[in-house]
Amino acid sequence: MTVGIVGLGLIGGSMAKSVKSRTGHRVLGLDKNAEAVAMAKMSGSIDGDLTADSLGECGLVLAALPPKALLSWVEENAEYLSSDAILIDLCGVKRAICGQIAPIAASHGFSYIGGHPMAGKEVSGFSNADDELFHGASMILTPDERTDMRMLDFLKEFFLQLGFGQLTFTTPEEHDRRIAYTSQLAHVTSSAYIKSPTAQQNRGFSAGSYMDMTRVARLDENLWTELFLANADNLTNELELLIDNLSQYLNALKTGDAVSLRALLKEGREMKLKAGGN
Repeated sequence: MTVGIVGLGLIGGSMAKSVKSRTGHRVLGLDKNAEAVAMAKMSGSIDGDLTADSLGECGLVLAALPPKALLSWVEENAEYLSSDAILIDLCGVKRAICGQIAPIAASHGFSYIGGHPMAGKEVSGFSNADDELFHGASMILTPDERTDMRMLDFLKEFFLQLGFGQLTFTTPEEHDRRIAYTSQLAHVTSSAYIKSPTAQQNRGFSAGSYMDMTRVARLDENLWTELFLANADNLTNELELLIDNLSQYLNALKTGDAVSLRALLKEGREMKLKAGGN
């Protein structure tokens, strides 16, 4: 099978490397950054260029682009996809994407399913791509009424070959609700936390907890602005709840209320134990 990969950044590049190192599939790649394409070819991560002419050869196309660029690419290239092809977007939001791509796929006759690999790094670009990035991770898919079991069986086998530990099936709505908490809120919090003046004076005073809190502050502001705004309702709800929770700690500290502070900390510890590693 020929696999087309649109976008050779961290996620798309890691997909390309994983497909080449773990399967016998041919890989064609496309990126607006010529250097990324050159690096992908030199490293053996792709076998050639993904073009309008070669797109029809692909049985599977993985699109790893930001929301706006993704939608533009699909609109411009839908006519070149084979009716036997499956298109999977790898975008971090699903409602805004699936709702627009699904009708395009239906009208052009190819299959489409929304996807989101739950893996990443605080750095971006093909130079940081890794064929082990998805090892043990969850691959989220959002099937709809056009998705059949044969397609799901094929995709399950494909993604497990790439090292994913499991496939998770959900709706675009549920995906966005949960991802607002598990991913987007963490990035907002990290970005806000690092803005303290104390962050510039921490040499010799920081350890694992500081590194954990600040790691994802090294985000791509252009990408994450798109993702946040595309899921603003869910992210706003989670951020308001976090602010309300933080205010309880603040009030306990301001008033010297040890009983309340201890209760808040105990509750947090118990909630973490209940949540486990999820």
